[in-house]
Order: sequence, then structure tokens, then C-alpha cells
Amino acid sequence: MSDLKQLLKDNGVVGAGGAGFPSYSKLAEGASILLVNAVECEPLLYTSYTLLQNRIRDIVIGMRAVMEYANIPTGYIAVKGYRAEKLGYKDGQELAEGVRIKYVPNVYPMGDEINLIYTATGRLVKPGQLPITRGVIVFNTETMHNIGLVAQFRQPVTKTYLTLSGDVPEAFCVKVPLGMKIIEVLETLKVKVPDTHVVIDGGPSMGTIVNPYVDVVKKPTSGLLILPKTIPAVRNKLRTMDENFRMAASVCCQCTRCTDMCPRHLLGYPLEPHKMVRSTLSAAQADPELIKTATLCCGCDICGTLACCQDISPMQIIKQYKGILAKNKMRYVAGPDDEFAASPERDYRMVSAGKWKEVLGVAKYDKFPPTYIDEKLKAKEVEVPMAQHIGAPAIPCVKVGDFVNENDKIAEAAEGLSVPHFAPITGKVTYVDNSKIVIHV
Repeated sequence: MSDLKQLLKDNGVVGAGGAGFPSYSKLAEGASILLVNAVECEPLLYTSYTLLQNRIRDIVIGMRAVMEYANIPTGYIAVKGYRAEKLGYKDGQELAEGVRIKYVPNVYPMGDEINLIYTATGRLVKPGQLPITRGVIVFNTETMHNIGLVAQFRQPVTKTYLTLSGDVPEAFCVKVPLGMKIIEVLETLKVKVPDTHVVIDGGPSMGTIVNPYVDVVKKPTSGLLILPKTIPAVRNKLRTMDENFRMAASVCCQCTRCTDMCPRHLLGYPLEPHKMVRSTLSAAQADPELIKTATLCCGCDICGTLACCQDISPMQIIKQYKGILAKNKMRYVAGPDDEFAASPERDYRMVSAGKWKEVLGVAKYDKFPPTYIDEKLKAKEVEVPMAQHIGAPAIPCVKVGDFVNENDKIAEAAEGLSVPHFAPITGKVTYVDNSKIVIHV
């Protein structure tokens, strides 16, 4: 398909998870492996599993379209072995020409792109570089599903699949219109949030606490979790940055366990969380080159929730540094002659997914598999953010009072790295500014 890259941009395809990287920009020359990340290493989430169970045809069609466009001979769907077995797939099973199932171990954070590439292909991406430098292109499951729909039907992205789970009577995997208020999603599924609980957008480890009455479902939303404030996964998120820095500066014993257990450090990356914590003691100790390595962190929080014996969260310290570096357009990038190798201890320091669930306090809320609802939820109103992806926000091309049909374009891609947005529902435009478009049925 010669025009696939333009089609992905024109139909608003971005990463359906993480930061929402525009998918068209990944289609570069030089790849020999296409890797679909169906690992879903975060506990309680079953979106990828459900899509593999119900939408495998579209996923494989998307893979073949990418492989033909970029001349990639080999494609893998990387999935935890035990989940693949439940789905009836064997390791190495061929689903189409060049497309195979690839088993990976049930450890956390195997869904981290850099760890997954190393485990699935044996190729180590140098710190600060992109997977394409090692001949690999990575998309997650839902992104590949969306690519499949674009390749077949030119269907723009107006919805996302997400797992709704946690401390709820029943877990769901549902198709939700983009821009639907989170509270409306919960009410539609008859799910209540007690005052003692929070709502997390994403997984319990890397997700963020959201306000269900204000926040909406976006393209990268892969899960909504209802969890009590008292469990470790939530307590860590409720701390202020000031509290994190004060604890780091006052109680760290420099045992180095956070560094010893860091998945990126175990791949040979020069990321040392204990030194990041030490840097909070004095600005004079905050070596600029050390601080730059903060951009190598994947945010898994093993350093804090599991490794630290003092209840410090090195990840939160690193996150603060990452924000500062991003504002100043600074990051760590390995030199062309720099060599890196995974630690021989890596295989022995992997954290089993079961252990991780216990550490987070979410094991008793894991419901496998969730109820699948393929019909898109009905929304009375959607609030479509212009910034749902990495890069420049989209630019509205409708005005208040316009009537739009579902799938109509409502915002154009901006200059540079950007994608357009489309109407998730049919209705009347009731509000427009540079940050959002509101459509009411």
C-alpha cells in the first residue's frame, strides 16, 4: 500500500497508549522487524488480550499493510505465554505470511518498549535512540488494529477500547467514543466510585489519577481503574512533589537497591535512580550529565514501590527532572561509539507479574477476562481535546452551530508532527477553542 503513511496521518492514527505518538512518523526505512506490543504488562488491563481474542483479523491485516509498505520481512505479535495459550496460540505460530506469535515471560515491565525489543529480538536499542536504529518498528495492539481499519476501510480514529476494572463488581472491555466524559462512561456501565477510591487513567503503576467529572477519554486511554486510596499503588500517586523531595533528601540510606532493580539499568543504561535521589540533597550535587539520564526512565516505579526500603519514590524525582529537561529540550543520547550490554544479573532480577500485583495491592481486583462490549457506548456529549498526541495540537476547522456527522473531520493537523481529529458522534458543535471542541447530540 504505497500511500499508507499519508493514510495514517489523514485518519488521525496515534499510539493507543502511552504518550500517543503519531503512527505515520514511525514508518521509516531500514526496519527488518515489525513488533506488535500485546504484552500489557500493567496489572488489571486486558484490552490487548480482548482485541487479540476478537479482532485478530484486523490486527494481522494492519501488520501486513505496514510490512508491505516498509519492506519488512518479519512481524511478531509479542504476548505473554500464558495469555497466548488461553487464546489458543503457540509460540512461533504463523498467522499470515511473515507474521508470527512470539511468547515473552510474564514479568514486569515487559511491556516497556526497550525491554520488549531486547527480549523478543535480542537487539538492544542504545540509550536515547529510537527502535528504528536497531531495525525495529513497534506498535501496540490497538494501534495496529486501527491501522488495519484504515488499510481496509479508510476509517478515521474516533473511539478507543479500554478496560474498566479494579474494585468493581464486574470488569469490562468496552469501545468508547473519544471525548466522552469519564463519569458518563462509569454511569453507563453502572459503576460507582466511592469517596474512599480514585479513578486512574491507565494502569495502576504508570497511570495517573483523574477527575471523572472533568476528564475525558482520549486516544491513548487504555484503562480506567477504580482503586482504594489506601493501597500502595494509589498512595504513591497521592503524594505531592514537595513530599517526595523532602523524603528523598531526608531518609535515603543510599543502599542502591533502586538502581540494582531498575529494568533500564539492567539493560546497561546509565540510569542510576539512587544518584538521582542523592542529587536532591544539594543543587551542587545535581550533575547536569547525571540529570540528563532521567530521560532514560520508563516510569515503571519498581525503584520505589518494590525496591526502596524507606518508602521513597525515585521515579517521582526522576519524573520532575524529566519535565525540566523537556522544557529545555534536553535529553540523554548515546554517542555513536558508546557500547552497552545487558547485565548478566538481568534474568535473575525480573519481577514476576504476580509479585508485582501483590506489591501494588491490586491482586484481589484482577478479573480475567473482562466482559467484552463491542458496540460503541452512547455519549450525550463529547469534548474532543486538540492535544491527544505527541507533537503540535490539531487546529479546529468547525465553528459553534455547525452540525457534524460521526467521522466528519473537525480539526486539521498542524504544521510539523501532528494529526487531525474527527467527530466521535453525530451532533451539533456547541463550543470551540484552541484546546477543545464540544459536540452535543
